[in-house]
Order: sequence, then C-alpha cells, then structure tokens
Amino acid sequence: MALDPGDSPGFLLWHATLRWQREIAAALGPLDLTHVQFVLLACTWWLNTHGTHPNQLALARQAGTDVKMTSQVVRALEAKGLIEREVDPADTRARRLRVTDVGAELAPRAIAAVEDVDARFFRQVGHDDAVTLLSRLADPEA
Repeated sequence: MALDPGDSPGFLLWHATLRWQREIAAALGPLDLTHVQFVLLACTWWLNTHGTHPNQLALARQAGTDVKMTSQVVRALEAKGLIEREVDPADTRARRLRVTDVGAELAPRAIAAVEDVDARFFRQVGHDDAVTLLSRLADPEA
C-alpha cells in the first residue's frame, strides 16, 4: 500500500531540501555565487585558514563533490579571481588551491549569509537536533 506523500519521509525531505536550496540561492545571488561555488570557496578558505592548500581531489573529498565537477567549478572561481591554482612543488602535475585576497574577503561574508539561512530554516527543530539528525542521515555507515 502506497504512503500518502505527506507520510513519506523521502518526499518530505525532497520538499524541505528544495525550499532550503531556494533560500540559499537567494542569499548567495547578491554575492554572485552559486551554491556549489560557495561550498568549494568556503571549503578552500577553511582549509587554507587551517594551514592546508588542497589539490582539487582533496577539496572534492572535503566538500563531498564529484572531482570533475569540482575541477569545472574551481576554474569558474579562478576566472572570478576568488581562487588561484598553484603548481604543487612535490608533484608538478597537481595544482594546490589558494583563496585570493578577494576570495578571503568574500568567503566569510558568504558563510555568514548561509549560516543566517540555516538558522532561520532550522529554527523550528533547533540547531543541535538538526545537526544530530543530519549527521546521522549523512553517515554512510549508519
């Protein structure tokens, strides 16, 4: 017997995700960033501020994104002057990623905009409960 759509966790998650994505896109639009660009810029910025200059594979792993898509988006961020790709001295085939000064100024502003959306979006369930649930759902071992 088929569930009523309102009783289907997957269907409800789909609708919640769409609403959240719309709100994130609206917050990032004025900063001229797509959601994926934001994630990759923010991850690169975070890794850089913690002493790491990742290559594209390490960035893709950190962000949970496809490697080829990551490469395309990194090129777009490079074209916007937000990220630089530098030759890795240990492997001249690899490129290390560094956020530019412009990117380092934009990343925290974009993170604040996204965190504001998250705070409003998850207000009904509370931050800690949302993190606990979503951590469990995101864990492939669970």
